[in-house]
Amino acid sequence: MRLKSLSLTAIAFASAICASAMPWSLDSCINYALEHNIQIKRQALNRHNAELSVTEAKDAFLPQLHAGADQSFNFGRGLTSDNTYANRNTSQFGWSVSLSLPLFQGLSAVRRLDYSRTYLSMITQQCEAAKDDVTINVIAQYLQVLYSREMLSVAREQVHMSEIEYSRRQELLDAGKIPELDLIQAESQLAQDKLTEVNSQNDYATALLDLAQLLQLPSTEDFDVLPVDDCTDTPLSAQEVYRNALSINHSLSAARMTIKAAEKNISVAKTGYIPRLSFNAGLGSSYYNLSGETTPPFHRQMRDNFNKSLGFSLSIPIFDAFSTRNSVRKAEVQRLAAELDYEDACNSLYKSIQQAYQQATAALDKQTASRIACSATKSALEAMTEKYNYGRANATEYEQAKSDYIKASSQAVQAKYEAMLRMRILRFYNENR
Repeated sequence: MRLKSLSLTAIAFASAICASAMPWSLDSCINYALEHNIQIKRQALNRHNAELSVTEAKDAFLPQLHAGADQSFNFGRGLTSDNTYANRNTSQFGWSVSLSLPLFQGLSAVRRLDYSRTYLSMITQQCEAAKDDVTINVIAQYLQVLYSREMLSVAREQVHMSEIEYSRRQELLDAGKIPELDLIQAESQLAQDKLTEVNSQNDYATALLDLAQLLQLPSTEDFDVLPVDDCTDTPLSAQEVYRNALSINHSLSAARMTIKAAEKNISVAKTGYIPRLSFNAGLGSSYYNLSGETTPPFHRQMRDNFNKSLGFSLSIPIFDAFSTRNSVRKAEVQRLAAELDYEDACNSLYKSIQQAYQQATAALDKQTASRIACSATKSALEAMTEKYNYGRANATEYEQAKSDYIKASSQAVQAKYEAMLRMRILRFYNENR
């Protein structure tokens, strides 16, 4: 039985290792980041606190019940039962139970509950806005990893081409058809291309590490990512994207809820002008003992001294040293500040969308042009290679054609991922997903 348990454990452990070694998709990276990001966890705690504030506001409608007891001892001169003073020790015990029920609180409880619910909605939107920020960062870093990986492939292709050229010139030098300088130049070019490959490898490792740290992963061991589809759709206009974002963007929703919360806070502050009425009830009894005199027993005094009370308490604000007035004015200032923050958020969002649209359009044009340039330089390199093999072109012309092709390939990769990033950001503003 123990052997079977150990076998199942080993299988589960092996499955976990295989799962961790599988490449991550963009969606899995986003979901993992949303689950483990510290800022989002903090926002979740803020939301939990806001939920507790709503519960606290609801509990304000409930009555309050208190019970208490006291025991006191007096030594030396004290008051006797004939209303005279004598040097005698006395002791006294009493207990009480009181009930306080708010009948009318000047609408403060109702308005505070309304404010707490609005505040909870604001915190919820802020939490969603934090998730949006994390999502955008993960998308950008994920595409940076893919970009660095493709640039590494370009560098390796460049090294491969230089190695072929170096081997070719080595054969020509051995046959006595080229001078030794041509081989030295090929060797120098191969060394430079290998250096470029090393730098590209470091860039890729750094990008992978940045993504892993963004996901709160302990290391990049067995961590890799999957490619994503190339997004080349025609982008929507900036005005259309902005119109859609006004209703779905969580940052704007949080700013709007902040204004509403500030308005609710003004209503709460104004309740200081309204009277309050509460109902009070109580039960109690006491026991008194005087040394040197016979006092009734404890149970009889408790029965004889038992008392009940009922009453109403009315509080009418007449002058509170302008405390309520100042609270209302502060709340109004907070509302004005919230309105300015919302206006600033709208302007910032519109500028961001305009920039994203402009960058997406430019990136798509650059991608199209770079593809054409890459295809043209590749054809030129193939033609130059054929001429070079037949001796109708020199090494300098060949290296220039190869350099032009590698440069065009690098620019094509850069344009591809820049277009993907800008289009995804624009789509995120438009769809919020």
